[in-house]
Amino acid sequence: MKTKDYDVILRSGGDSLLPFSLVFMLYIILHGHLSPGGGFQGGVLFVAAVLFLYFGHGYEVTAKAVSFNLLHKTEGVASVIYVALALMGIAVGAQFCQNILYRQGSIGDLYSSGTIFWMNLTVGLKVLTGIGSITLMMLALVADRKGDAQ
Repeated sequence: MKTKDYDVILRSGGDSLLPFSLVFMLYIILHGHLSPGGGFQGGVLFVAAVLFLYFGHGYEVTAKAVSFNLLHKTEGVASVIYVALALMGIAVGAQFCQNILYRQGSIGDLYSSGTIFWMNLTVGLKVLTGIGSITLMMLALVADRKGDAQ
């Protein structure tokens, strides 16, 4: 098998699986309060999407598609949102991180756990951006060492 054929297989396979990995990641993050999984597990699945891009298209395309600076800034925003949600309990006279919106929604609905849903969502965003930026940094080291110039 020629190297060019191998690249085509990797590219088409990665491009085919990329949308499924992103949808699965969002599903795990959004349904974390209803089923096993959640923000952390869904956020870590973002690595699969980054690796599909990297193996199919190389580091340069991956770095352009997944901006390190945007990930880094969004990680800070997610941290601030999480702390703000956690402080909502104190603001209404309850405890830090207390679920104060639990009366909204019906059991089993997507939005049925009040503050927990929003905290799970921000944890997913925080982990997604943090792990994504770490993965980009690691791929930059591998790409430089191997001379990846795609």
